[in-house]
Amino acid sequence: MSEIGAVWLFGDDIDTDILAPGKFMSSEISVLASHCLEAVDPTFAKNVQPGDLLVAGSNFGVGSSREQAAQALKYLGIKAIIAKSYAGIFYRNAINLGLPVFVGKVSDVVQPGDRARLAIKTGIFELVDENKTICCEPISEFLLELIEAGGLVPHLEKRFAKEKKII
Repeated sequence: MSEIGAVWLFGDDIDTDILAPGKFMSSEISVLASHCLEAVDPTFAKNVQPGDLLVAGSNFGVGSSREQAAQALKYLGIKAIIAKSYAGIFYRNAINLGLPVFVGKVSDVVQPGDRARLAIKTGIFELVDENKTICCEPISEFLLELIEAGGLVPHLEKRFAKEKKII
């Protein structure tokens, strides 16, 4: 299974303005990301580590279509998001940027700071210290290919490069 990361737990209806505050939208991604989730947890952007997992309740990413909401989380090193449900456009923006998003009821059983692993290919979430496993809905093979390529644009670049060599 994969590396261990800390769990960051958030509730329902985390909107894109909380993830990517509007007043920083014209800033570089490093500045925008430094304000990610500060309205609900002012310590998040300063303390999140690469490989950490974000767990949330329902309707994660509701709000505007700003792809910077998912981009900020990826920039900060979030390995994946596990939520009960997502706003559709956030879900697709995350996949297009290569950020894995899983549907699962993990928020019902974790606490902030728990140590966990997540197998991206299977959606199996493991609480390390409790030896507890939760199955999330797996991501389709096609979407996994996009994620593994780093997102939609790198996936298409690879595909077109292969097709160009064949011609």
